[in-house]
Amino acid sequence: MKVAVTSTGNTLDSTLDQRFGRCTCFVIYNTETKGIEFIPNPNRDAQEGAGPASVQIVASRGVEKVISGEFGFKIKSLFDSLKIQMIVLKEPEKKISEIIDMLNN
Repeated sequence: MKVAVTSTGNTLDSTLDQRFGRCTCFVIYNTETKGIEFIPNPNRDAQEGAGPASVQIVASRGVEKVISGEFGFKIKSLFDSLKIQMIVLKEPEKKISEIIDMLNN
C-alpha cells in the first residue's frame, strides 16, 4: 500500500507539514516494498486551488492513505470519491522517519 505524508522537506529528518495543499513536499511510502519517493509540491505557492491540485498529485501515484496535519474543506469529498483515506496527525514535530516507523508497526 502507498501512503503519502506531507513534509516540510525532502529528507527523513524533515517533519510533518501541517498543510496538505501547501506542504513543501509529499513523501510517498510503499509499505510493501519499503520504497520512499520525495515529490516537491508545485502547488505550495499557488494563488488558489492548491488543495485540489495536490489531490491529483498523490492520486496519480496510486496512494491509498494521506497523512497530514490538516486538510482544506474542499478536499474531503475529492478524497472520498477517489477512495483515499485522510489521516490527521496533529504532531508537527514528528519526523518523517518516525511516521514511517509507525506505519511499519
